Amino acid sequence: MENQKHHKVWFITGASRGFGRVWADAALKRGDKVAATARKLESIAGLKEKYGDNVLTLELDVTRPEQVKTAVTQAHEHFGRLDIVLNNAGYSLVGTIEEASADDVRAMYETNIFGALAVIQAALPLLCAQGGGHILGTSSNLGHVTLPVIGYYCSSKWAFEAIHESLAAEVKAFGIRVTIIEPGAYATEFGSPESLKFAAGLDIYADFKAEFFDGLRSLERGDPNATPEALFQIVDTENPPLRFFLGSHNLPWVRTAYAERLATWEAWEPVSNAAQGGSK
Repeated sequence: MENQKHHKVWFITGASRGFGRVWADAALKRGDKVAATARKLESIAGLKEKYGDNVLTLELDVTRPEQVKTAVTQAHEHFGRLDIVLNNAGYSLVGTIEEASADDVRAMYETNIFGALAVIQAALPLLCAQGGGHILGTSSNLGHVTLPVIGYYCSSKWAFEAIHESLAAEVKAFGIRVTIIEPGAYATEFGSPESLKFAAGLDIYADFKAEFFDGLRSLERGDPNATPEALFQIVDTENPPLRFFLGSHNLPWVRTAYAERLATWEAWEPVSNAAQGGSK
């Protein structure tokens, strides 16, 4: 009966691998229903074979708004409602600020930002009409701090964070809740060729990037299979947080970064105040 009590209907993008696959599988295991989407239907066929009618598998390229609208509507009609809309599709662009072309950056934003927006905008009328729902977005601790070489990816997550924070205030009155999931480093397929795109390199950055990648290789990564219970606590609580760090390394890093920012702003406060003008 416990599973029945928490029975929910999910719509998940990027369900073929990484967190999307782990979370789709875990939700189905606990008795929830899932509309799982991926660019290639065969990549999620295993879910259908395993879970039967509890899963609806849909081909979806989030960069195609009409396909997004069709998939969201189809999922809603199939299950009768959508409780959780989880934007998980995304990839990282590898390249320094100088190296990456505008086309490289634009393509990444089409998936990471505009793809997520298409899903949100397609889902909102349905969630409003049914009296509520929960929008989840997979961001990153890099939505608060940055690393070199993947600065454009970081920038997409900073934009993702701002959009969801504004959204949360706008839809609260409609009973719609918003949570930004912010993972640290995990041993998912996110570092695979399918989840990374590389900008054309410039020789002057070769040594810097080699050192950067050496550092990444020594990074301790979390176990993605340890994450579903945390996600379930978020979606099952009456008052979910707007932001949630996934993993133990994020908070110390972000705490340090914000302390440094505050210290800089405070050090320059007299100059900032003088620039206000007006009466003293």
